[in-house]
Amino acid sequence: MNTWLATAERVARAAHADQVDKAQEPYIHHPERVARITAGITPSEEARAAAWLHDVLEDTVVTSADLRDVGIPETVIEVVELLTRGETEDIDSYIKRLRGHPLARAVKVADLVDNSSPVRLDALPAADHERLRAKYHRMWALLLDTAPAF
Repeated sequence: MNTWLATAERVARAAHADQVDKAQEPYIHHPERVARITAGITPSEEARAAAWLHDVLEDTVVTSADLRDVGIPETVIEVVELLTRGETEDIDSYIKRLRGHPLARAVKVADLVDNSSPVRLDALPAADHERLRAKYHRMWALLLDTAPAF
């Protein structure tokens, strides 16, 4: 593993250290799975690094400048920024913005594979399960450029 890929993993582990997901599991398990799934989609180390970091700008105090300071390449930071949904950005605009970038698209596919997992969704309260299922279905449709089937 190259040094900046290891750094990306280290930054993600530190940034998400005290976080839990909606099922009260350690949040870092999600970026771990997304990085593993991404590795099965593309051999790109940049994509794997972005997978580790895909939620740090959105869900932690880490900034793009922080990533630069620790030696994360600009190509990876660009992907992480594309994967970061703005506070007022709607889902349609968000997915349409990132889907044209091959590495961002690969990581988002991996993210949706993990988030859409029945194992993950079934661990949630019913209201969250249905709301997120509909959200992820919409994201898949936009990412794959198909009309939703509901």
